[in-house]
Amino acid sequence: MLRSFARSTFRLLAGLGCLTACTAGAQTGGATNAASKFPCDPAGAARYTAYHITAPLQIDGRLEEAVWRQAPKSPRFTDLITGEPTRYDTRAAVLWDDQNVYVGFWVEEPNVAATFTTHNSPIYENNDVEVFIAGRDTYYEFEINALNTVYEVFFIWDEAYALGGYGAVPEFRRDNPQVHPFNGVGFTTHPRGRRLGSWAWTFPGLKTAVHIDGTLNQPADHDKGWTVELAFPWAGMKWLAAADHRALPPQNGDVWRMDFSRFNQSKAPAPAKDSGGWFWSRHGVWDSHIPECFPYITFSTNDVKTWAPAK
Repeated sequence: MLRSFARSTFRLLAGLGCLTACTAGAQTGGATNAASKFPCDPAGAARYTAYHITAPLQIDGRLEEAVWRQAPKSPRFTDLITGEPTRYDTRAAVLWDDQNVYVGFWVEEPNVAATFTTHNSPIYENNDVEVFIAGRDTYYEFEINALNTVYEVFFIWDEAYALGGYGAVPEFRRDNPQVHPFNGVGFTTHPRGRRLGSWAWTFPGLKTAVHIDGTLNQPADHDKGWTVELAFPWAGMKWLAAADHRALPPQNGDVWRMDFSRFNQSKAPAPAKDSGGWFWSRHGVWDSHIPECFPYITFSTNDVKTWAPAK
């Protein structure tokens, strides 16, 4: 069974206010709009400003640098479907320089656990955190567990495949055995139709690290959680930026759609309605693969040191 289909089955079994201003440079959002073609209201998706830094980060997973303390954090993640509060705290932040976009996650978890150690294992069957990065005609899925094991897929909308020149790339060719059709998970009537997923593509130059505040796979004790630090090189986003010729690195004020989430195998007990999927910006349905629901990330050339939360 294809990993995409296994993921769909797993998550479907597991799973089954309009735009809100915030003070930390981010917003919650994603209330369902009956007039929308999507399960979320795209205009109501979360909004966030990512600030610039002047020196590259050491990717060690600890998030102890001053710039991470200065960066605006997201609100606490909410349930993917309902937007309701979640059992444990999860937050993310984004920084960037001219070489990379950096993502940090703070994950509260009293029993940090993970089992998969091989690249592109079904990380979503562990507890994980995820990042999606969307271009106009493509998007990239990234997942990581507490063992720093990565799962990644590159998706191309069928309607854009031929004109975009993707067939000339070995990792994207339809006859590649690691390229498979994909039609979403819980939202299989996307207005753009079907897409191709390439499990053969890996993000060039990607750096990842995890730090555990506790003991891994030791349920007898109580952990505080784990942090994740990621560096996605702008040079590796060539195929995300190609369709609309986006600047790499971005120019001041450029906006990308990026999604940030956490999936959990242990859910809050009843009467809580915990889908196990917790997101920065809710989707309204059990499906991560809806770029129109992703937060709007505005890249500012202002140094993160200049940012101050609203009072």
